[in-house]
Amino acid sequence: MNPTVEQAAQRLRAAIREATRHLVDRDQLAELMVLGAVAREHLLIVGPPGTGKSAVVRRVADCLGGHYFEYLLGRLVETDTAGMLPEADIAFLDEVFLGSTAILNTLLGLLNERQFRRGHTHIRCPLRICVGAANGLPEDDSLAAFADRFLLHAFVEPVADHRLEELLAAGWQAARPASSARADLACLDVLTAAVDDTDMDLVRPALAQAVRQLRQAGIALSDRRIVRAQRLIAASAVLAGRRQATQADLWPLLFAIPHQAGQTGAREVLRDVLAQASHPLLQSVTEHTAQTPHARIGRLVDDADRLLLAADGNPPRDRVEALLREIDANFDPAQLPPDLSERRTRLIDSIHWA
Repeated sequence: MNPTVEQAAQRLRAAIREATRHLVDRDQLAELMVLGAVAREHLLIVGPPGTGKSAVVRRVADCLGGHYFEYLLGRLVETDTAGMLPEADIAFLDEVFLGSTAILNTLLGLLNERQFRRGHTHIRCPLRICVGAANGLPEDDSLAAFADRFLLHAFVEPVADHRLEELLAAGWQAARPASSARADLACLDVLTAAVDDTDMDLVRPALAQAVRQLRQAGIALSDRRIVRAQRLIAASAVLAGRRQATQADLWPLLFAIPHQAGQTGAREVLRDVLAQASHPLLQSVTEHTAQTPHARIGRLVDDADRLLLAADGNPPRDRVEALLREIDANFDPAQLPPDLSERRTRLIDSIHWA
């Protein structure tokens, strides 16, 4: 029996946690990949080599199940290799702009219509999401048109200096056996069907106004990207358990902006809009987007729960104290949200009784 929308979202939440274990500062990529898979929109990840792009994609794909296809493109790849894609549920194309013209033309039809055509061959494809990776965006107009078929654009940098200790510790743990927390394609299908039924009427005026603000600031979005961004917004609502999209779901518009400079500018232009972002499932990416205490609530509650469940009720004192400092730095104790206030009290008790 297929899961309910709520059950499917919870399974995806567990899958995201599993996928990002032992990966530092890459939660956002995993969450954007899940958002894209639910919305049936593709994701382009741009960043230097060795920044964990492929690791995130493989882990999320493993947690979601289905047929996974991965390929490193190059100028010498023959068109026959593209024929391996039609059966894929999730695909990862590394160095995506290095494919030959013939390959990219074949992929263009597959990404646009989810249909594979070559000669008399015509196959309907089950592709939920294709993730492309590249070291940079192309300057060639024909390649830029291909890049535009990836609605979500994410830009990554090497892990920051202050998190290098985390990176080293996580890398040492990464080869250890993973847990079995998984979702499945049935979850994606249930959530995607709910996207089509989402009520967008309430949020459309706010979306239109946000686009006007971007245009006034010289940050242009094509009509196609504006229209398709509605699916990302609807997917955000569905994953949050809402049947109607609200202004808290407008944050994916930032990642529909195709250039890094445009995204940086949009953070300032849409500061008031993005400040409303919060999400019970996609916590990392909304926290990073909104950059407000309100957006951190879900993640802080989850961090507290994980600590309180650890070590038979005796969590490491240093980690508890660090989390309490973060909570108190973001919120006045008298104005804490009830869920977070209750966790704070339990955290304090855990170290007082240790």
